[in-house]
Amino acid sequence: MEDKIKADLKEAMLAKDETKVSTLRLLISEITYSKVAKGLKNSEEKLSDEDIIPILRKEIKKRKEGAAGYRSGGREESALKEEEELKVLEAYLPEEMNDEELTKIVNEAITNIGATSMADMGKVIGIVMGKTGGNVDGSRISSLVKEKLQG
Repeated sequence: MEDKIKADLKEAMLAKDETKVSTLRLLISEITYSKVAKGLKNSEEKLSDEDIIPILRKEIKKRKEGAAGYRSGGREESALKEEEELKVLEAYLPEEMNDEELTKIVNEAITNIGATSMADMGKVIGIVMGKTGGNVDGSRISSLVKEKLQG
């Protein structure tokens, strides 16, 4: 995925797509920070897709929150810019798991650990996150687990 992002940056630079260029540069910067944090010293070493997906999700969350903040402050133009960047980032995420599959995994996790109350929510979410491999937004998992444990 890292190679694809870098190749897409070059394409965007040639196409003079300023939004995509700035968004991908920032993403590459975040990937580089993550490499340093993991102790990868050789610039040729790559992060796995599993390492890049949480970085993408974090950047996507920032854009969603930014757009909402700008809208509430009456800055529609800035909100639209954040949403354009959001679309660029979302293109790199794998397709999300459907509700039926996610519900099955949540139910299995609840059964496996014998979760009965909201006190077990963190344990259940941890198991589900591990089994979904980053293919599901954490807020989606959280709301489904909460619904199951409260219901």
